[in-house]
Amino acid sequence: MIEAYNLSKSFNGQPALKQLNLAVAPGEIYALLGANGAGKTTTIHLFLNFLKPDEGEARIDGQNVAANPQRARAQIAYIPENIQLYPNLSGMENLAYFSALTGKKYERAELEMFLTEAGLEPEAFDKRARYYSKGMRQKTGIAIALAKQAKALLLDEPTSGLDPQASNEFASLLKRLSEYGIATLMATHDLFRAKETATHIGIMRSGELVQSLRPKEIGQAGLEALYLQQMSQP
Repeated sequence: MIEAYNLSKSFNGQPALKQLNLAVAPGEIYALLGANGAGKTTTIHLFLNFLKPDEGEARIDGQNVAANPQRARAQIAYIPENIQLYPNLSGMENLAYFSALTGKKYERAELEMFLTEAGLEPEAFDKRARYYSKGMRQKTGIAIALAKQAKALLLDEPTSGLDPQASNEFASLLKRLSEYGIATLMATHDLFRAKETATHIGIMRSGELVQSLRPKEIGQAGLEALYLQQMSQP
């Protein structure tokens, strides 16, 4: 569903991503760990077609993102670190608007169902988004993904700035989406949530995927030790 084949990108002659190969199947959650500048966000932006690769391919549902951006984008939902909603519109109105952009029109009861499934409290449905916490905005973003019927979910530091309860709720939402067969690629610094949530973990350093493992193969302390060991390499 989400596939990278020898994906590479440089900026001003400096490699940001080197020969990345990975695959995320439907229902899997792949967490990319790494320090700032490791290539995590570059990877996400290549899948979103915000950047063009120098070499290789980014594919969504078999579509080459660079060659068929519209077809690929139709399958993608994207939740950045700070999701942008229209502040003067309510969560319900934002959901209806973004759903309409994808050609889908829902009755209010259906929109309420998406918001409820995403964990937003009913009293927040008609509240203006300017008054939303970050966690509430993230939940609205999940509702938009559900309404879009996306097959691939791309996340860039989605739990950054969330309190522990909101972070835990967000992790639970990702697991629920995986049950619907959505493939998720998540760039994160949060080792704990990666261990608890992901089905696969990749550690990136200097634009390279240097380690790939399944969380069930390693404990939390072991993952932290492995991560620190990789980050200490030249």
